[in-house]
Amino acid sequence: MAHDNFGDLFDRVRPALSNKADEFSFYGYGSVTEEDLWTYCLGKLWRKKEIRAIPVHEAVGDILSISPSRYMTHTQVEGFKKAAGNSGFGGLDEEEFRELLAPKGRNGDPQTAQRPN
Repeated sequence: MAHDNFGDLFDRVRPALSNKADEFSFYGYGSVTEEDLWTYCLGKLWRKKEIRAIPVHEAVGDILSISPSRYMTHTQVEGFKKAAGNSGFGGLDEEEFRELLAPKGRNGDPQTAQRPN
């Protein structure tokens, strides 16, 4: 399982994961499980952090702040990346693939795209 290597943090935040999975189900995303949310946290929210050093209250706050739209966008992008790795995604290399997914500014120019602060 995805939580075997992270001590008891998974067990300690499981009620928050369950609550968030229930919320997703309420909004029509019933296929999202606690494990899916945990994997999202590990791979997206905490990818640059030492998992064992994250305080429980911070982990719970992060979990409860996950929005369905951000989660689904991340899931779609990861699916595209996996498809690109498996099939070459129409012959695009990684740089071309990143450019394809980069936000566009006015006139479709990636250079004028607004970057979040």
